[in-house]
Amino acid sequence: MVVNPIRLIFFCSLSFFLLLAGCSSTIPQSGWLYEQGQDTPLESTAETQDPDFKEVEPESEICLDNELEALRLAGDWNAPQAEIIQQTPAGNLGIPEVTFDFPITINRQVNVYLELFQGRQRTYFSRWLARSGYYLPMIQKELENSGLPLDLAYLAMIESGFSQLAYSRSHAVGLWQFMKATGRQYDLLVDNYIDERRDAVKSTKAAVTYLKDLYDEFGDWYLAVAAYNGGPGTMRKAVRRAGTTDFWEIAQKKSLRLETKRYVPKLIAAIMIAREPEKYGFTDIVYEKPLVYDELPVGPGLSFEAAALLTGVENKEIKNLNLALKTGRTPLNQQKFILKIPYGTRALAESNMPRLHSVASTDYKTHIIRKNETLAQICRRYNINTTTLLKINNLKSAKLVAGSRLRIPYRTIHYRILPEGMDASIAARDELILHTIKKGETISKISKQYQVPSELIVSWNGLSSVHKITAGQQLALYLSDSAPSVASKKSEPEQISHTDTVVILSSSYKFAPPSTPKQAQYRWYQVKNGDSLWTISRRFNTSPSDIKKWNNLKTNLIHPGNRLKLKNV
Repeated sequence: MVVNPIRLIFFCSLSFFLLLAGCSSTIPQSGWLYEQGQDTPLESTAETQDPDFKEVEPESEICLDNELEALRLAGDWNAPQAEIIQQTPAGNLGIPEVTFDFPITINRQVNVYLELFQGRQRTYFSRWLARSGYYLPMIQKELENSGLPLDLAYLAMIESGFSQLAYSRSHAVGLWQFMKATGRQYDLLVDNYIDERRDAVKSTKAAVTYLKDLYDEFGDWYLAVAAYNGGPGTMRKAVRRAGTTDFWEIAQKKSLRLETKRYVPKLIAAIMIAREPEKYGFTDIVYEKPLVYDELPVGPGLSFEAAALLTGVENKEIKNLNLALKTGRTPLNQQKFILKIPYGTRALAESNMPRLHSVASTDYKTHIIRKNETLAQICRRYNINTTTLLKINNLKSAKLVAGSRLRIPYRTIHYRILPEGMDASIAARDELILHTIKKGETISKISKQYQVPSELIVSWNGLSSVHKITAGQQLALYLSDSAPSVASKKSEPEQISHTDTVVILSSSYKFAPPSTPKQAQYRWYQVKNGDSLWTISRRFNTSPSDIKKWNNLKTNLIHPGNRLKLKNV
């Protein structure tokens, strides 16, 4: 075997450098703070309210400095030293022939990445290979449908390490590392509730369209890949400066930043190893199972917890399928949302949906008082009034002692699936409050007044969006018996009228009076398939006209899932 001495010196130098420099094995994480019940994050860069959510730096970027230095040591990028191949022949070990549909060039820079992936970055690359099993079938199907090379699927490997939660230093997000503006250009929705750059399927469709547009413009896959990373404007300038459309000549003339032009050899090396992992020593990879799921049309504000209960799975399974959702629930500003659920669970979810019952209750967290901290500061931090905080903690004055602990109440939502035949609307025997919306009020303001999450108000009242309310409209709020008093601006109620469990409470009142009626004047009934006003009236010994009067119905038209108020007799 003849060894090229120049190549031997180069790789010895490279290995020595990498041993000295190494690369971090710790993955930096970017998390953000938010407060319980807030509709928007505390920091403008934080667009998530899910407490368990963590975006991470792309693993493909962690060793960036080492990669750049190794490429500088590699020398010229000139094409004459390159060997262009389309396929690798079958060997004597029974390994099948591999045909590439992306142009494969082997030169110094590609060899740098082949060495890195087999050496210092081996742990990362093994992880990417394992993850690839989850995404490749879906990605390659989209590429095939658009007539693009299937090997382009590995662009997601070098962009994000096949991670939907990847968040780069330049604020690119998701599997395909879209910037916000480019994502929106390719129809990816980004708002307070959802970031579709983290949706595996939608972001892949957008990336495939983007890559097709780039290839249509530049007519060369190396230029298109470099433009995907650096932007088409950057590539246009580089082509104009270099006076050529040959990528290697452009790279040789330094018309592109090293961070951009490195993507071509990096992708080539990733494709070569991923297509023939055993050839490069990756023989112990356990590939993840392909992404499959069912879809369930749901309304606004359905939480991961509720969806998990409907489908009989763990919360994390729902979350992992819906990483685009920022708040841990379906968007409040969309009347209908297609939720991804584990494959094979849709029938169960649809069966359980009418019997899903949600209750707002109170839980407590602990706050340790810091030196010089005041009661007013604590109340502002947790959005609670002074009287309530003093009462809950049995304090007679606002004087605080550093190191002491305070109990902080907050609203939580609990779910359960009721037995067959039980009416979900009355199962918990909650107190019903009817709130008439005043001019200028918002769901967010009402949710803070009653200490009930916005999404629960939306769900209880069948609202199409958190924004779709009008002055004079009446909202029903179901507060559990253990719920604390409702807080507002005034210290004492001015005028409250109540009949059994039905309390009509103006937004200016501070407290709803305790009510322990023997029997509710009204009950609630959820309309089922086949029901009509006539059949319901016969069942409950009343008349269709009375049901229409109690529910302000203009016609006899009702639909399954509607809730009707019925008077107890």
